[in-house]
Amino acid sequence: MPRLVLIRHGQSHWNLENRFTGWWDVDITEKGAEEARAAGELMAARDLDFDLCFTSLQTRAIKTLNIALEHMGRLWLPVEKHWRLNERHYGGLTGLNKAETAARHGEEQVHIWRRSFDIPPPAQEAGSEFDLTNDRRYAGIAIPNTESLKDTIARVLPYWEERIAPALRQGERVLISAHGNSLRALVKHLSNIPDDEITGLEIPTGQPMVYELDENLGEVERYYLKDRLTAG
Repeated sequence: MPRLVLIRHGQSHWNLENRFTGWWDVDITEKGAEEARAAGELMAARDLDFDLCFTSLQTRAIKTLNIALEHMGRLWLPVEKHWRLNERHYGGLTGLNKAETAARHGEEQVHIWRRSFDIPPPAQEAGSEFDLTNDRRYAGIAIPNTESLKDTIARVLPYWEERIAPALRQGERVLISAHGNSLRALVKHLSNIPDDEITGLEIPTGQPMVYELDENLGEVERYYLKDRLTAG
């Protein structure tokens, strides 16, 4: 039975500062590093092992994966990095403090931007301080200037179908270190969660989420590893 493990990156500096992050590259805090260490130690203690790992092109997810693998003694595992696993692009909200943005635009409007399924935030203006046009990791990529969760799902799922799902069908054990919204996209797909429910799904930082899958990669069971005495 295929097993997939998802981890949202450990706390980042902008998580701590309550700022919209999106595609901007922000490092993890010491707490975030500790969350990653704890995740790796927990997976090792529960005898989880992997054959292939996937992550985004963003430092916070990459570091979380590396730290977890180090504490599993598995830094040598192959890792694929891809922009399709990046966090949702928050457009013109990038870098803004969430509380200050709510005070300026109203909590209801900010809630719509954050939690609606298909309404994106205002687009990021070209040439803004958070413009990634000249970032060489995204050379040749049509960088979005804003995304809704629906948009994020639309870019994540082709990568799932092309690379991750085939690996699972071939019997490989897969670990994905990514972001709140790119992981929501996968959870929605795997657990068949309705549009109006997936936006309310909270995925905590640094907690391994385990999927036991059937041969068609349908969900048999989904749980957080910390809630189980054994990995089974």
